[in-house]
Amino acid sequence: MAQIQTFKDLVAWQKAHELVLCVYQTTNLYPKHELFTLTSQTRRAAISVPANIVEGFRRKGLRDSINFYNISDASLEELKYHLLLAKDLKYIDEIVYGVVQKKCEDVGRLLTRWIQSQRKYLA
Repeated sequence: MAQIQTFKDLVAWQKAHELVLCVYQTTNLYPKHELFTLTSQTRRAAISVPANIVEGFRRKGLRDSINFYNISDASLEELKYHLLLAKDLKYIDEIVYGVVQKKCEDVGRLLTRWIQSQRKYLA
């Protein structure tokens, strides 16, 4: 297994970054009147997922790092709600929702495993 040297080596970050790109494409489907509300909120939640992984990776203390990974996980849950709302408002269809939701679930599993792997090093 390759040594993890930068945040880009983390599979959780890689998949979270792909999720952000997918969310940007998806939110382009939203009506223009949502640009400063649901579009913005959805994108911010999506960006927060990999951004907090990056910040956690760079922290010196393990507890501090895990805190940022947990924030990332919470942002992922917020994103899931925004996507559900967009589906219920009929801004996206079931197929698009399913694709993005699957990516969210994949990131969530990877992030959970990463957090668990880090927690085992705590006293």
